[in-house]
Amino acid sequence: MFAIVPVFNALLPAVLSVVPVELAMKVLHGEQDFRFHRPIRPGDTLVSRARPVGYAGRENGTGLVVHTESRTPDGELVNEQWMTSFFRRFDAGETVGEPAPDHRFDESLRASAPVAKVPAHVDEDQTFRYSPAAGDPMPIHLDEEIARMSGLPGIIAHGLCMMAFTSWAVLTEIAGGETARLRRLAVRFAKPVLPGQDLSTSIWAAGEGRYAYETTVGDTIVIKDGLAEVGNGRA
Repeated sequence: MFAIVPVFNALLPAVLSVVPVELAMKVLHGEQDFRFHRPIRPGDTLVSRARPVGYAGRENGTGLVVHTESRTPDGELVNEQWMTSFFRRFDAGETVGEPAPDHRFDESLRASAPVAKVPAHVDEDQTFRYSPAAGDPMPIHLDEEIARMSGLPGIIAHGLCMMAFTSWAVLTEIAGGETARLRRLAVRFAKPVLPGQDLSTSIWAAGEGRYAYETTVGDTIVIKDGLAEVGNGRA
């Protein structure tokens, strides 16, 4: 998940270039899709850029898709990301531009048992540790009162922190712990996760190095439409 850190300063201006600042407190992380062309290595210098590519307005909220790239100074593409920000209870009234790439779960996979099921626990102080590491100071992850004022049940875990839990499940169970084998990781954030909750990630083989997965808290799906693409060797 470290790939989000180099693009963060480009990502926020890209979002605010099309979204009124007064909607900032209505935002949740809707979807995330990483494409890893090669790992980020210690000592790398990266140049990151971000641009809004599309949005879709619905009655319950509007999703904005931003595409980012991180490259070396000589132009080598290190990774790409499609991030969908969801603005609750704001309907833009139209659909414009490009949607994020598809990664929907194939429901026929449920006919077979998962190849792995991985439990995890979200610590009570998880958001306070993750925030400085990721450079994400959003108050809904750190301030109980502001989170409740925003219509949330309380402090919620960062979406990418929860995505990191799922990537750990894929890496340890499928990729032998070799991060360089991960080529793509995509999810949809279905429900907020609260500090102190227990997670369970189920992974299904979807053919040709592809794995579909979802994460639950009890019987509630909190991360859905998970897709991981795993290569055979190092990038």
